[in-house]
Amino acid sequence: MNTANTTIYAPRRAALARHLGPQGIAILPTAPEQARNRDSDFLFRHDSYFYYLCGFTEPNAWLVITGDGQTTLFCQPKDLEREIWDGLRLGPEAALRQLGVNAAFSVAELDAKLPAMLDGRDAVWYPFATHKGLEARIDGWLGALRARVRYGTLCPQQQRDLCGVLDEMRLVKDAHEQAVMRRAGQISAGAHIRAMQRSGQMLRAGQEVREYHLDAELLHEFRRHGSQYPAYGSIVAAGANACVLHYRADAGLVRDGELVLIDAACELDGYASDITRTFPANGSFSGPQRTLYEVVLASQEAAVAATHAGARFTDPHDAAVKVLSQGMLDVGLLDKNKVGSLQDVIDKRAYFPFYMHRTGHWIGMDVHDCGAYTEPSEIGQVSTRQDALTGETIQDRPARILRPGMALTIEPGIYVRAAEGVPEQFHNIGIRIEDDAIVTDTGCELLTRDVPVTAAEIEALMR
Repeated sequence: MNTANTTIYAPRRAALARHLGPQGIAILPTAPEQARNRDSDFLFRHDSYFYYLCGFTEPNAWLVITGDGQTTLFCQPKDLEREIWDGLRLGPEAALRQLGVNAAFSVAELDAKLPAMLDGRDAVWYPFATHKGLEARIDGWLGALRARVRYGTLCPQQQRDLCGVLDEMRLVKDAHEQAVMRRAGQISAGAHIRAMQRSGQMLRAGQEVREYHLDAELLHEFRRHGSQYPAYGSIVAAGANACVLHYRADAGLVRDGELVLIDAACELDGYASDITRTFPANGSFSGPQRTLYEVVLASQEAAVAATHAGARFTDPHDAAVKVLSQGMLDVGLLDKNKVGSLQDVIDKRAYFPFYMHRTGHWIGMDVHDCGAYTEPSEIGQVSTRQDALTGETIQDRPARILRPGMALTIEPGIYVRAAEGVPEQFHNIGIRIEDDAIVTDTGCELLTRDVPVTAAEIEALMR
């Protein structure tokens, strides 16, 4: 369980209860345990929605919250024999004291108690399409209730998706969440520094460097500072591997004179960080490497400047694309005689072969965090356009208006695969620069800049 003050969760449950209506009821399980192979499970990680409401990290647990603000936890009972094998359990009795819930029972009582708890409610809320088998489980409880309608039971007439309500709540981070995310960013930044320095040290010593050597440095630093897990599978991509967007740290050789792209970060107390840095394996950028790096960095700076309260979520992406497109024209990645002007490049998405992803995403409890990317107050405003590359008809709605406390990544890049017509000096160079940002009234706070970002700073660090 999170060792932070658990009183932060009670106001969240109260806010959710207000959304349910006086006679509503919400049912929310944590994540299931997953078998890895034979007698071994994957390391358990709680469900983010569940954790957001109670901070409880044990498996096999359920929350039930009613519209009048009452919270019931179903969790594993104390079992001294199983605790010898699997670790201590909090148990229902201690849960009442430590989690601040109104009632707690053994999870073995769930099926017996849920029909009665649903009786008389007008709507049952649960997360749609997130837990395999949950809908069938709820149908079973409702079926048991309907079987007793001749005895005066009342069955809920509505089923509502809990995700939408919780997504909106989670989208704006409170002071506690922001503090955890700052610390996660600091730990992750230190891990990137360690990997950069290790790469230069090993190459200067004449040692063979593999991607997994640098991955090991990242993982060591995460755990050394108390992070529970990596926030996602670390990307450590040397040379041409950096042009594979979701490449995983493997056994690739880190060669003197090539770039290394690392997209890796830790999760701390349920909150993710997300950092990408690209650096020369030996500590010194070549001319072509530096040229493209400066284009990507300038595009990120433009995106950062466009990230502030009142801006749209798409504004940072548009700002980055404009700088990247101009840079591609300037360095010869794009031939202006073929693709036309800067506006032509943007309108036709001619930059797409070298930059094919968005500039950011929400970040929080999940590395790709929940939350709508369209503005709820303008969702009825729909326009259509034809995609310049695919010809597909796209329905556009106004992008989300950024508010203080929203958290997002800012991560432009350039990826140059060897191909005919592409200047050879740029072949197999992949560059991405990514930082985490919290929106403020006047701009944004970058949480991950404890690791250098300019070419000069990176070279100085690696020396």
